[in-house]
Amino acid sequence: MKSVAVIGASLAGLYAARALRAEGFDGRLVIVGDEHHRPYDRPPLSKDFLTGATGQDQLALADAEETAELDAEWRLGTRATGLDTAAGAVLLDHGRPLTTDGVVLATGATPRRLPGPAPAGTHTLRTLDDAWALRADLTRGPARVVVIGAGFIGAEVASSCAALGHDVTVVEAAPLPLRPQLGDEMARICAALHADHGVTLLTGTGVAGLHAAGADRRVTSVELSDGRHLPADVVVVGIGVRPHTDWLASCALALDDGVVCDAGGATALPNVVAVGDVARVDGVRAEHWTSATEQAAVAAANLLAGRTVTTHRALPYFWSDQYGVRIQFAGRRGPTDTPRILEGSPDDRSFLACYERDGRTTAVLALNRPRPFMRHRRELTRAAQPATT
Repeated sequence: MKSVAVIGASLAGLYAARALRAEGFDGRLVIVGDEHHRPYDRPPLSKDFLTGATGQDQLALADAEETAELDAEWRLGTRATGLDTAAGAVLLDHGRPLTTDGVVLATGATPRRLPGPAPAGTHTLRTLDDAWALRADLTRGPARVVVIGAGFIGAEVASSCAALGHDVTVVEAAPLPLRPQLGDEMARICAALHADHGVTLLTGTGVAGLHAAGADRRVTSVELSDGRHLPADVVVVGIGVRPHTDWLASCALALDDGVVCDAGGATALPNVVAVGDVARVDGVRAEHWTSATEQAAVAAANLLAGRTVTTHRALPYFWSDQYGVRIQFAGRRGPTDTPRILEGSPDDRSFLACYERDGRTTAVLALNRPRPFMRHRRELTRAAQPATT
């Protein structure tokens, strides 16, 4: 293999490029990204970057020396529009098709949006440019902020807005935020963080529409499905993401909530692998930092081998920082698994809990207990199936 194109200048794309070089690939390496920025860390966008505690220069995932060592050709501000598998090329919106022997798909995900037009003052948060736009709106002065969606991104944005002194309301269609991930009992504890910090949480109601006024058609209120109207100067829509696969619709790849891959990130097309948020690996699409980095090494090895020689099945792990509390979760919680507090107290918003099934620990959750959490996470990892075979 003499050339590889990584489509997506993302966390997963960067780690795949690094893994290719680490595996001994010394051919032409091209990294294509539709943003104008080199790979950066996304988690701080909803937290320290939004509050101004972190600058853009602190988000870079690679310094100048590391970037030089990659010896890659960067095509930034360039959008991939399709795969021409017969010609062995990636179609680009700028210039000629990019001919390549191998392709790593790392295009990530794109935010879901509300139906209808988005008035001025309405934001999603996925990219650095999104974060800059929202940060600018939040520095205009005290604002009534409505966050739609109480998942991790919505909760983190609400936390940041509250820290900046804004009046914040969070709207969640489900009866309880984070219920699928944590179960009812633990989700209630995490949901209470909003009230602890003066943020209003409205659950069990959706959004019927956004209202705007003035010459600039700026948002003025959020209409809920139950008929209530919430005054709003800034609206942040955090209702999840969908894998960025639209540009692949006309090629022969199997798409099903992401690019369908085997356990090694290999697709049904020769010399095409997928990693990160866009990849549905062995029936599972994970939208977390750790998954993206771990998948990259496995997929790169398989791409260079021309077949699946190693697989990935790591223990699921995610974290979220909200209102000064670090929430950490690892494992595979079943719907009937029972949580048990091991140390600390939910009343203090600092505890460690495990989920149990038939006397066996299936997952672990911690609020502000990072050291014991990591110990239990390691124990779970040892008990689980190895990440590679």
